[in-house]
Amino acid sequence: MANTKLKTFVNGFLRENPLLVLNIGLCSSLGVTTSIFNGLGMGVGMTFVLVMSEIVISIFRKLIPSAIRLPVFITVIAAFTTIVQLVLNAYVESLYNALGVFIPLIVVNCIIMGRVEAFASKNKVGDSILDGLGMGIGYTIVLVAISLIRELLGGGTLFAGTALKIDVLPEAYRIGIFNSAPGGFLVFGILAACLQAWKQYKQNKADEAEIAALKEAEKPAEVEAPAAVAQPSEGGAQ
Repeated sequence: MANTKLKTFVNGFLRENPLLVLNIGLCSSLGVTTSIFNGLGMGVGMTFVLVMSEIVISIFRKLIPSAIRLPVFITVIAAFTTIVQLVLNAYVESLYNALGVFIPLIVVNCIIMGRVEAFASKNKVGDSILDGLGMGIGYTIVLVAISLIRELLGGGTLFAGTALKIDVLPEAYRIGIFNSAPGGFLVFGILAACLQAWKQYKQNKADEAEIAALKEAEKPAEVEAPAAVAQPSEGGAQ
């Protein structure tokens, strides 16, 4: 049971990462990842909406008629998205302005709709919470990784938009393309390729171990030593 719950939680990190593996929710992800501050803020907001939506849908999954399940899902997601939007506008206005239209677009993000439909509507609340947290954390990690590379190479800074801003690269060494959409796709493609290469490496190692085990099993058993040769009888020829 514990292993199953752990697998549900970590599934979104690598095996079914919503961005690098499932390739869903890319539009908003590549649009906001120009700085670590933006990427982290978007990831936290998405995780909150995802977890809360999965909780509500899982609780009422047996009461929602299948004919109207999609409108109900969208209404629930929209309610929590509005909460995120209002909180950011009230307390983190700089992040609210930076994310802009991508905050309300959380409502139609394929990651949330996909997990609500595929998991929360079919599983218990506890498992749905683990699934939402795992998918949200995996999503946030990738967002921060893309943001880190783009902000460092494109803007030459780290943590821009916060009091912790650090200037790392002089302006002459900055690569402007990373501040644009093509730069986002480039970084995303590199990270996705690295993940696939790692998965292929692990698969090759597993295949080699399996082949070695099969060869070891096919080796013939050692031949036992032959019995002692019988001594000639006393009446034998001289």
